[in-house]
Amino acid sequence: MKAKILETAAEMFLSYGFKSITMDDIAQKMGISKKTIYSHFQNKKVLVTESTLSVFYEIKKGVEAIRNEQHNPILELYEIKKFVNKHLKDEKSAPQYQLNKYYPMAHKKLVEKQFEVMEECISTNLKKGIAQDLYRKEIDIAFVTRIYFKGVMGIKDIETFAPEDFTMTSLLENFIDYHIRGIATKKGVETLERTKTAQTKTVL
Repeated sequence: MKAKILETAAEMFLSYGFKSITMDDIAQKMGISKKTIYSHFQNKKVLVTESTLSVFYEIKKGVEAIRNEQHNPILELYEIKKFVNKHLKDEKSAPQYQLNKYYPMAHKKLVEKQFEVMEECISTNLKKGIAQDLYRKEIDIAFVTRIYFKGVMGIKDIETFAPEDFTMTSLLENFIDYHIRGIATKKGVETLERTKTAQTKTVL
């Protein structure tokens, strides 16, 4: 039952936001009593924290599967972006922003775990890109890794990128394009263009 509550809560939080969804909403959605939820989770803060981490581990598992497919580094970034976007429902409810605003401790814990995973993922991606002559060999891997992480987190700030003006899909598309062009070789830029063309055809 606990796993089902986590799954339902995470689905509702991502769809409608952390603030608007109540324990009553979750209980009603599941057809159970609120008391049942409280038998597994002390309060909403605990449920938010655990459901957030459950989504994180699910996404981490999916990202690892994509990395194991051994795509070229540029395609790998696009495949990861597509998977994460779909899993987070294009982040239409601005979950990271709401989590930071209303549940800062849960947000802090999540960001620490995200950085830990992304640091390894992006630094490996950069090393592969250099080895395949897609990224310039002189780039500072530690610096670019951190800039990438800060950039991905930064575009989720709805005060800077208002949802009515920017969709998360377009923000991520533009950010990845910006990132790759800043570090790519001529071969890398050509690979980027082919990848974007193929991704567009897939969508259509």
